[in-house]
Amino acid sequence: MHGEYKVPGGKLVVVDVDVKDGVLRHARVAGDFFLEPDEALDAVNAALEGAPADTDAAGLAARIEAALPAGTVMYGLTAEGVGIAVRRALAHATDWTDYDWQLVHEGPQPPALHMALDEVLTAEVAAGRRPPTLRVWEWASPAVIIGSFQSLSNEVDPEGARRHGVDVVRRISGGGAMFVEPGNTITYSLSVPEALVQGLSFQDSYAYLDDWVLGALGDMGIRAWYQPLNDIATDQGKIAGAAQKRIVGPDGAPGAVLHHVTMAYDIDADKMLEVLRIGKEKLSDKGTKSAKKRVDPLRRQTGLPREAVIGRMVDSFRARYGLTQGKVTDGELARAQELARTKFTAPEWVARVP
Repeated sequence: MHGEYKVPGGKLVVVDVDVKDGVLRHARVAGDFFLEPDEALDAVNAALEGAPADTDAAGLAARIEAALPAGTVMYGLTAEGVGIAVRRALAHATDWTDYDWQLVHEGPQPPALHMALDEVLTAEVAAGRRPPTLRVWEWASPAVIIGSFQSLSNEVDPEGARRHGVDVVRRISGGGAMFVEPGNTITYSLSVPEALVQGLSFQDSYAYLDDWVLGALGDMGIRAWYQPLNDIATDQGKIAGAAQKRIVGPDGAPGAVLHHVTMAYDIDADKMLEVLRIGKEKLSDKGTKSAKKRVDPLRRQTGLPREAVIGRMVDSFRARYGLTQGKVTDGELARAQELARTKFTAPEWVARVP
């Protein structure tokens, strides 16, 4: 069995391993990482030999760390990364390059339709009728998008939203509220087969699916990193938040994962604070007293127009994994429009947690 895992901010780890009588046999770890001394690699392989095949990534990492020679130094490699690569091998996980990726980047659309498109396109990937898809959003109007489990009244000031003409919608994924304005926000969705994240914990899947955009930001001169559970941060502040939803395939078959990210290109912080109710408790673990300091726009950090930032992100994805231009089909659009009407604009959904 063969598994691969790109350590976030690090290097690729490759594991080939057999299972016999319920334990790991003949484990062979490789990759483009750096490891000193040389005999540490033999120690890693030996630590995996004989481990129960149901050992989780943390358990495998503990075996590896206990076996490493004194003074071992890892560059671009972690014991946990090796453990994850093993779990992905045993789960028969796929790799980004196993798929023909499709780009969907269409004109501005209403917030409720974006919510519906995420659900419809990810369900199509789960059913095998659509290839894995990177969808870049364009916004027709300003909006607040609250997480699936958030309280509407706790998160949004209704008078502020009305005054500024801000639509309020609820997405199918968890996480926190996002304030977006056309031209000031970069939002994208990944709709991917569940097999791509097999063997990864929920937290690890965030880092794994965000790794490409960290590379794209790095190419633009921004040193960014994944900050658990669902933020992308720089030394200037948070620049993005991610959220996920798992969608089951037909008849309980392996499904698909929706991973969507909202990035602040520019932001009207005063308007945001008039629309969102951001409590002190939420800020207490962020090391800041002001919500204005929590989000640092990409415009200032890159000096590039929004369209150029998006273009460079797409080009980076294409260079890594390949990407062909696609579109939302007529059937997908019709289903999304119906879902936007019956679900995502319905008070029963928007205020389902009052």
